[in-house]
Amino acid sequence: MAISLQKGQRISLEKSSGGALQKLCVGANWGAIEKKGLLGGKKMVAVDLDLSVALFDSNKILLDLVYFGQLQAKKGGIKHSGDDTEGDVDGDDGLDNEVVSIDLSAIDSNAAQVVFILNSYKNQDFKDIPFASVRIYEGTASRVDEIFATYDIANDEKFAGSVAMIMGKMYRHNGAWKFSAIGDSTKDSKLQQIVKAVQQQYL
Repeated sequence: MAISLQKGQRISLEKSSGGALQKLCVGANWGAIEKKGLLGGKKMVAVDLDLSVALFDSNKILLDLVYFGQLQAKKGGIKHSGDDTEGDVDGDDGLDNEVVSIDLSAIDSNAAQVVFILNSYKNQDFKDIPFASVRIYEGTASRVDEIFATYDIANDEKFAGSVAMIMGKMYRHNGAWKFSAIGDSTKDSKLQQIVKAVQQQYL
């Protein structure tokens, strides 16, 4: 059963059957903003959230950045589904708008920590988005096998007034990957700024 992630919480990246996990996904699902239009109608405003992954070595040096401008890690193991610039315009379809697919066995061997970031490209406040959530699950971009954990961003008051968040990080421990939730909003809005903040505060 999926858990709602809390700051500092650690989750095991193991199958419920106890077997080794290899395929992991982080998916983000969100909706467009509905505003009143002329003559009592409604107008849908596109929401462009961006899911990104930063890889760091043991010295906190940035090795790679997977985002809408670079959809695959240079040394493999991590792949981005592509940029969604609108969000769900017809209500929540239950599907992820952006997905990062991870092959844990193929990640750059020099990577010690892998950090997940979500930010609004147009600086749209999380509180104004009708729904926005992130989930971590076993499977592929098109198949969900087991959900490990979720974040409900739009309905969490601590994200009100923010346009970006640092979700969490994977880190190597005794030869295996572990996950630690961060769940912090950040006043930085640009991806490069957020990556710098991660280096300074979260590694």
